[in-house]
Amino acid sequence: MDVIKEKLKLLPESPGVYIMLDEYANVIYVGKARVLKNRVRQYFHNSPKPEKVNKMVENVHDFNYIITDSEIDALALENNLIKKYKPKYNILLKDDKTYPYIKADLNEKFPNFSITRKIKKDGCKYFGPFMGGINCKDILDVLQLTYNVRLCHTNITEKPKRECLNYHIKRCTSPCSHRVGQDEYAVQVKNALSFLDGNYKDAEKLLKEKMFCAAEGENFELAIDYKNKLAMLSKLEAKRITALGRYIDADIIAYSTNNLYSAVNVLLTRKGIMQGGSSYALDEAHMSDGEALTAFIIQYYSNHEVPAEIICEQFCEKELIQNYFKEKFDKTVEVTLAKQGVKAQLLKMAGKNAADFLEKSVDKIKHKDDMTVNACKRLQQLLSLKCYPRRMECYDISNISGVDKVGSMVVFIDGEADRQSYRRFKIKTVEGANDFASLKEVLTRRLSKLGTDEEEKFPKPDLIIIDGGKGQLSSVKQVFDEMQISGIELISLAKREEEVFTLYSDESVIIPHRDYALKTLQRIRDEAHRFAITYFRNLHSKRSLESVLTQIDGVGKAKRISLMAKFGSLEKIRTASVESLAKTEGIGEKLAQKIRNYFDENL
Repeated sequence: MDVIKEKLKLLPESPGVYIMLDEYANVIYVGKARVLKNRVRQYFHNSPKPEKVNKMVENVHDFNYIITDSEIDALALENNLIKKYKPKYNILLKDDKTYPYIKADLNEKFPNFSITRKIKKDGCKYFGPFMGGINCKDILDVLQLTYNVRLCHTNITEKPKRECLNYHIKRCTSPCSHRVGQDEYAVQVKNALSFLDGNYKDAEKLLKEKMFCAAEGENFELAIDYKNKLAMLSKLEAKRITALGRYIDADIIAYSTNNLYSAVNVLLTRKGIMQGGSSYALDEAHMSDGEALTAFIIQYYSNHEVPAEIICEQFCEKELIQNYFKEKFDKTVEVTLAKQGVKAQLLKMAGKNAADFLEKSVDKIKHKDDMTVNACKRLQQLLSLKCYPRRMECYDISNISGVDKVGSMVVFIDGEADRQSYRRFKIKTVEGANDFASLKEVLTRRLSKLGTDEEEKFPKPDLIIIDGGKGQLSSVKQVFDEMQISGIELISLAKREEEVFTLYSDESVIIPHRDYALKTLQRIRDEAHRFAITYFRNLHSKRSLESVLTQIDGVGKAKRISLMAKFGSLEKIRTASVESLAKTEGIGEKLAQKIRNYFDENL
């Protein structure tokens, strides 16, 4: 930190970009500043900061900076450096799909139409993006059927070429064979462009005529194809928001945050048609909402078409964004901070999508750490444990009236279940229903592995969790004392009030029900119970089956195994027909009848 203190004194009062480094000199954050001196110093002041800022600052061991001529230059440089280094604490777009567009190459004397995923400043006209189940190939097919425009990239020369199949099936007027003049073809292109702008009436009329004609001619496959294309046009028409006005061409960008994680939703409208939208998670964006939204917009439009208008939140840096687009793309983009009317309604819609994505997707992903590693750290703090409980083991006992007593051991590593390390125990030395004694036996057998060759398979746990209250905890503590076990923390979790008992206090520890530390304890306790119950049921079912079948004369161990292998349970054997029983290996028709008679008479 001495290095940082010295560098803070030397920061210039200029715009620029600052680069935060961790102890290994890895870039963990890149940011822009109007005044580097003021901005960077804020991170290291003692003033209260959001939790997400503190997380980043804790990992900063050094920083660099680059002076720029203006804030616009800093914005562009920040974007480039983020893409280069992909810093841990910067905004990273989690959904980088590139949706398809239809491209009209107006540079040609006889323009052609094609599908592309890249927008270029090449004088062509682009329509889209198309998403939400709209197939661009179907749209091109309608263009051919309705307006006979060409989809090929054939060079049109003075010497006419031979007509292709599309000309003969009336899908192209064949400008390459000089079958159509430039003026006449220009009318076809004009109508095709109008269709792509949202005028579907002519296309719908023609498709309906062709569908009915194909159906009358009993060409049903073709009729279904036309029907599907009409359905596609209906889907396109349904995406039009009638209240928008025909020529609104804008992206609507809404931002949502819970002050720890953030998400953005982008809705696209073209020619008054809602084209769809996408939501994005912002990774640990520890900046103001306005800065986060501005940074997202700059990154997003480095890979997407820049619209004529962006409708977004009140707090985005409007002038900075407009100036950036002007300098970067030489394009005037209107940034509208919608307050009322249809645009505000659209922004509200995008906001709902962003909030929903944040709650159901981002929080779910981000909270994994909260529910695992962070929960373990919190347990150490709340329960005053001497070490971080990386490997936690939990035990449970299951039986009915002392019959088929079993124990379970489940293992969590860093707060996540490690199912390959689970173990189950059949109680051998305890008579009757004595859970205390059964628990002692299980722990004794497990802990006896420590310090032996088997410890590699059964590593020493950091924390052992017992299902129960103070009684169960004391019982296990006796085992620890008798075996002189040290270096393992021990707690118990009582079900009724979810109290946690430790060896450090006579009073229980009450952890709030919403706390991830308690939820982790509950998960491992419930998993131990589930695992014990499953083992008990399997064992009890097998024993019950054997006890019943042994009453039948002639059914020995081998035959019991055969019956179990075929039917799987006593209930299925009990209800099986004589024929099914007789087909079992080792069971003939005579013995099958005897088994059937036994169940009919006794069960």
